[in-house]
Amino acid sequence: MSKEVATNYVESVFETVKKRNPNETEFHQAVEEILHSLTNVFELNPSYIDHAILERLVEPERIISFRVPWVDDAGKVQVNRGFRVQFNSSIGPYKGGLRFHPSVNASIIKFLGFEQIFKNSLTGQPIGGGKGGADFDPKGKSDNEIMRFCQSFMSELAKHIGPDTDVPAGDIGVGGREIGYLFGQYKKMRGGYQAGVLTGKGIDFGGSLVRTEATGYGAVYFVQEMLADKGDSLQGKTVVVSGSGNVSIYAIEKAVELGAKVVACSDSNGYIYDKEGIKLETVKRLKEVERKRIKEYINEHPNAKFFENGTEIWSIPCDIALPCATQNELDESAAKQLVENGVKAVAEGANMPSTLKAIEVFLSHGILFGPAKAANAGGVAVSALEMAQNSSRIPWKFEEVDKKLQDIMKNIYKNCIEAADQYGKSGNLVVGANIAGFLKVADAMIAQGVI
Repeated sequence: MSKEVATNYVESVFETVKKRNPNETEFHQAVEEILHSLTNVFELNPSYIDHAILERLVEPERIISFRVPWVDDAGKVQVNRGFRVQFNSSIGPYKGGLRFHPSVNASIIKFLGFEQIFKNSLTGQPIGGGKGGADFDPKGKSDNEIMRFCQSFMSELAKHIGPDTDVPAGDIGVGGREIGYLFGQYKKMRGGYQAGVLTGKGIDFGGSLVRTEATGYGAVYFVQEMLADKGDSLQGKTVVVSGSGNVSIYAIEKAVELGAKVVACSDSNGYIYDKEGIKLETVKRLKEVERKRIKEYINEHPNAKFFENGTEIWSIPCDIALPCATQNELDESAAKQLVENGVKAVAEGANMPSTLKAIEVFLSHGILFGPAKAANAGGVAVSALEMAQNSSRIPWKFEEVDKKLQDIMKNIYKNCIEAADQYGKSGNLVVGANIAGFLKVADAMIAQGVI
């Protein structure tokens, strides 16, 4: 097949996606990023076109939207909207987090769910792609309000999930507290203990060691592989990490452990810069225990500085940038500034935190770039390991899970590099990740017939 025919096919599928899903800009972004990487695949393997793999991939197998009524502490009834998108189950049960944030809508959940298909495929674990959440904001809510919301949310979601069907986890706004409330309600409704229905659980009731650290650790392990391939390491490198939540905290921890100095992190109110190196124990206490804003850091470390515009964190010169906050936080101008300041590597700890234009800047300047579906896959990889432990009823030690995580991230990097080489895009991890993730899913879909 000619390149022109393959390109026209990809463009026609993308146009159909935009027509069928108007105004869903986030979803369009995710689909465009994947599809445009696959032209060479269709050119060399026209059977994927014959089986309409793309047309089937871009349509979720199921979209569930539901009302979530709950009562606040003042006795007033509140109503939110919940979602679960079950995108593709060709290689295993749907797997993907739940996000509680005011920005959540159908477009964002579909964007995240589509990306999850390929991320999960890259882990090598038997898990399909899904995502969910609600436009509920946990910030400023009491524990009782969050509990009541989670119970109402799970009252509907429980009808659509199960250990061998769909296994949600946490995401933005959904941590150990929320998972605990969700699990308790599911258990009550099902009338029995089914540990495998949610991941990210507490250690005392079926959780896995390293799950809390997994996404942050995994992103740094991926950076370690990128640098090692160039004869370099994290030792002595200056690092900037956006965010100060779960992913960011443990990315900082692992980067420091491997010899780097992290000088900045952020939250939705702004960012802190500590040229002496971020004191992780302070950030952990402020964010995980006291649930305070990152600006409180300077009260204990007066040599540090706080800046209100969090997007300007990328103006700080660094060797390695780890965007770990949220989607599209790093735009074209920020990417250019990072390049001008000498950045050597960028790895996405959040879900697609770099815009398409920003990614173009990094790739065109030869910056080592780890895309989210590869660099961010550590969390879901350990979620799959948690599922395995739940099925066997045998917990693994921290070191054992951590070693498995390191091996998974090494294999993801290796598979991305090999796929990029095979399809004429040597060194391009964006294309490599998309192709490697796609091939496994596409072959499974063909083997299972038109369903």
